[in-house]
Amino acid sequence: MMSTERSSKVDAGTSRNDAGRTYLGWRHRVLIPPPGPAPRRPAPEDAHGLSEEWIAGQRDSEALTNRPLYYALGGLALLALLFPLLWSTRVLPGPLALGGVFACAAIAAPVAFALVQSRQVMARRLARAEERIGAERAERERLLRERQHDHARKYTEWRAACRAYEAQPHWYGVTVPSDTSAVVVVGGTDSGWSALLTTVGISRLREGGDLTVVDLTGRGVTRELVRLARRCAVGPRHWVLPADLPRMTLGTDLDAGQRARILSAVAAASGRDEDSDADETLLLRLLEVLGPDVGIDRLIGGLRALVTPAEDMAEDDPALALLGPRERERVRERCADVPDARGRAWRLEQRLSPFEAVGTRAEEGTYAQVKIISTDRASGPGAARVYGTYAVAALSELLEARTPSRGSAATASRKRRERTRTVVVCGAETLPEEEVDQVLSAAEDGGVEVVLMFREAVPLALRHLDGPSRLPVLMRQSGPEEGVERLAALVARASGGRGVDMAAHGLTEAVGGAVGETAAEGEDGGSEGEPDDEPLFPSPHTESGALIRNAAAAIAPLDLVRHVRSATVWGRATEKAAEADTPNPERGAAGADAGGTAPDTASLRSLAPTTALVLTPDGPVPADTNPGILTLATATLATAEDHRNPGVGRDVVPMGAEAGVSPESPRVRRSGGLGRGTVPAGGGTPTDTSGDGVVLEEARGPMTVPADDGLDPSQVPPNLGPPPERLDWRV
Repeated sequence: MMSTERSSKVDAGTSRNDAGRTYLGWRHRVLIPPPGPAPRRPAPEDAHGLSEEWIAGQRDSEALTNRPLYYALGGLALLALLFPLLWSTRVLPGPLALGGVFACAAIAAPVAFALVQSRQVMARRLARAEERIGAERAERERLLRERQHDHARKYTEWRAACRAYEAQPHWYGVTVPSDTSAVVVVGGTDSGWSALLTTVGISRLREGGDLTVVDLTGRGVTRELVRLARRCAVGPRHWVLPADLPRMTLGTDLDAGQRARILSAVAAASGRDEDSDADETLLLRLLEVLGPDVGIDRLIGGLRALVTPAEDMAEDDPALALLGPRERERVRERCADVPDARGRAWRLEQRLSPFEAVGTRAEEGTYAQVKIISTDRASGPGAARVYGTYAVAALSELLEARTPSRGSAATASRKRRERTRTVVVCGAETLPEEEVDQVLSAAEDGGVEVVLMFREAVPLALRHLDGPSRLPVLMRQSGPEEGVERLAALVARASGGRGVDMAAHGLTEAVGGAVGETAAEGEDGGSEGEPDDEPLFPSPHTESGALIRNAAAAIAPLDLVRHVRSATVWGRATEKAAEADTPNPERGAAGADAGGTAPDTASLRSLAPTTALVLTPDGPVPADTNPGILTLATATLATAEDHRNPGVGRDVVPMGAEAGVSPESPRVRRSGGLGRGTVPAGGGTPTDTSGDGVVLEEARGPMTVPADDGLDPSQVPPNLGPPPERLDWRV
């Protein structure tokens, strides 16, 4: 099969490790233009020689010119005959007749010589004409040979250009830049979010990274991600709130200050104009008395003790019965100076009562590579706000607890480049603004990538679109006109007035129409809140017999491609619509850079379900978030920029080294990865994968030999060390 390139969008000084890339989708580009028709083979010209007509014409011209001489020669001959006749008839005397004969002979001699000379001149003229024709024929043959050699060279170049055009990828990966800590997605449908989540999940499953999804939409946008993870033998840990609160240990193993902040944020999310700082102080004092690892049920008992008078033992109160008399007395003494302690305790008890059972039936906790926290659709938006606040606040505290020390700048820089942990919040518009700021700040300092997905262009989403470490992503809009107009203005400003190519590829439209909302609702019409994942996978083993486990070091590249094709509706729909993946020569190598239409609200509202506009510093980049594109033979994990400007290193071979290929379009040699392709160019370190032992390694720039090694820098270093890793069978 044809070989493609694999590269990534990296900056010269901040190259990302291949293991830390987060893919948002793929963009369709035809970087190498069509080579056009094959050069025509030069045909030999018609052979030219001395024609009989020309020779006859030359002879006729000579005869016409010599005709008077022939007449004169004939007249002299007759006259010479007449003189003897006159002598014989005794008209002339003998001497006079003989003198006349000699006179005629004397006159006829130069005439005859002139005729002979004319015949020789004609013969030489014909000979020169033959020589000239022969020389011209030899020159034509020489020129023909030169044109044929030139045609052979051009045809070889054309064949190489055809191979390069046919072998080039059509879909290039769109990745999150290395200096980005948060991706802010505004807009989108359920199917579009499902595609984006699955694509982000592929990025983490590929190298064994950590993925946490907080789904506050109440719909099944994580369904395809769950299917893919289980097919990859990675069992995701899934909590559906509030039903799974007893099984969830999130936020229960933190210190007192962190737990107090989480619970005060939950209380503030369910109320209005409340003093969260005073609530946090009250909760912190309760935790000081009852212990930092106390359950929320006992914490509610402490709040109940503040509400209940000291003389009331309340023996029939199960919450108050969890505390002994001495603990109740200590709680009242410690919280006596809190303003309005009784009323505040009553409100906190009311708002924290849904979380009373958190962690009460939790099993022995083990690490899970993929974690999903979703809310039940039947709970409503208010419950989604409260439960989502608890989950996001707890995650923020965990991220802050894992923040690396700032002692070494090199260590901090390396942590930022190798972001193999991702937190995705679907429906972030339901969260309080303070929690959104908190999780963004924690992610920026903790080396974790955060993806915030807002359904509409609400003010909270618009405020977080700008920032040095933010990457705005726009999908199909359905919100108020004012917010969509601001997004259109943002796209126009990012494009710099060049316009944006908003036309969707035929494959994007075909797959979007075929999948519809099936990716979110499931083929059986279920929802995320329904526990239908276990009936789909009742066995602890996959179809191939692999044991489903909580985590995997990495997924073998070809296995991941196969799992995406078989386990997800996106892979199956893309396989059926693969015939729509044809290059459009009219777009040429410039693609979207050639221009487009000015973005407006209508174009943003009519985007395809899986189309996303990634607002990079270089301008808007249209991308297709469909994860099934990974299964296409024309897809690559490289970016278009790296394809045009790859590094030249140990694993890089310039295309100019091959016959007939321009050295200005280098090609990266494969050393492993997903699908057909090569390792991306740029800086980085090797990253091991599991399964077939393929090593993904990024090129490190031009290879040089130190001068003190005693080696000639112009010579190739010796082939030392172990043999190279097994190549992908699709090369």
